[in-house]
Amino acid sequence: MPRRNRLLGLLEVMVPVALLAGYAVWSAARGSFYFPPLTDIGGRFWDIWVFDRVPTDLLPSLRRLAIGYLLSVILGVGFGLLLGTFRLLQRAVQPVAEFLRALPAVALIPFGILVVGIGDTMKVLIIVLGSVWPILLNTIDGVRGVDREKLEMARAYDVPRAARMREIVIPATLPRVVVGMRTSMSIAIILMVVSEMVASRNGVGYFVLESQRRFAISDMWAGILLLGIIGYVSNFLFVRAERRMLHWHHASKAAMR
Repeated sequence: MPRRNRLLGLLEVMVPVALLAGYAVWSAARGSFYFPPLTDIGGRFWDIWVFDRVPTDLLPSLRRLAIGYLLSVILGVGFGLLLGTFRLLQRAVQPVAEFLRALPAVALIPFGILVVGIGDTMKVLIIVLGSVWPILLNTIDGVRGVDREKLEMARAYDVPRAARMREIVIPATLPRVVVGMRTSMSIAIILMVVSEMVASRNGVGYFVLESQRRFAISDMWAGILLLGIIGYVSNFLFVRAERRMLHWHHASKAAMR
C-alpha cells in the first residue's frame, strides 16, 4: 500500500509537469498571439499575482468566496436538518425550493444588482444562491437515511431530541453533508468568477475579463492559471480536512472490506 501511494503521488506531480512541458514546447514553436509562451505567462504570473494584484484583486475574491461558501454551509446544513427531520415542513416548502433550485444563479445577477448594487453583498448573494443547494439536498438525504431502528430505540429510552440529533442524526448525516460541501466549493468558485466578470471593479474574474478586453493575453492566462491554482488548493485542503473529520467513517468502511 505505501508503494502504491507513492506511485499515485508521483503521478499527481508528473502529469501536470508533463502537460506544462508539452505546452511550453508547443507554444514556443507555434508563436501564436493567443497562446503565448509559458515563460511569458509565468513571468506575468509572478509580477501580477505574487506582488502587484494580491491586495487589490486576489484578497477581495478570496474574501467573497469564503463568506459566500461559509454562509452556504450554515444555511444548507441548518435548513437541511430541519427539513429532513420534519417531513410535513419539507413537503410544504418543496415546490418553492425546487423552483429556486432550478433557477441558474447567474440569471439572478441583474436582480442582485438592482437590489443591493454591485458591491460585495451582491457577489456573496450570488455565491450563496448557487452553492447552497448541493449541501441542502445532501443533508436532507442524509437525515432520511439515518437508521430508523436507532432512532426508535433512542425514543424508547426517552433520549431528548437534541441528544438524538447530536449523537445519532448528525454523525450519520455528516458523510453526505461533506459530499455536498465539496460539490458546492466548485460551484462557489465558478460563481465568484462570473459575478466579478459581470459587475465588479476588482477581483480575479474582473482582471481576467479586463485583460482579454485589453488584449493582454499573457495577463489573461496568468489570471486563468491563478483560478486553477485556487481550485486545486481548495480541493486539496478540503480532502485533508475531510479525512480528519470523517476518519471514523473511513475506518469503519475499511473494516467492512
